[in-house]
Amino acid sequence: MTSTMFGIRNCDTIKKARTWLDERDVAYAFHDYKTAGIDAAHLHDWIGRVGWEVLLNRAGTTFRKLPEAERTDLDADKAVTLMLAQPSVIKRPVLDTGETLLVGFRPERYEAAGLGSV
Repeated sequence: MTSTMFGIRNCDTIKKARTWLDERDVAYAFHDYKTAGIDAAHLHDWIGRVGWEVLLNRAGTTFRKLPEAERTDLDADKAVTLMLAQPSVIKRPVLDTGETLLVGFRPERYEAAGLGSV
């Protein structure tokens, strides 16, 4: 099964992750949720696997620029609504291997998941 990487094409972290995978000949499909969008089903699946707290990028510029009312009293439902409206608040990349969901890019985590192994 081919992994799918979700993110935004021009994101520096996405570029690093894609380069890492490409250098190791790891097959993956890329889904740019800035241009192609993201659906609630994916978000609910991911939240069920890693939690909304892991998925929501509170450190990013997009989140910090949101009105205070949108940034407070968050729960899973409010986080989904926010991520659907502003996909840039989803941490990047989200790599779904079918077995594992990796959020963010750290080479050691990708290696531990068996990616790039010879």
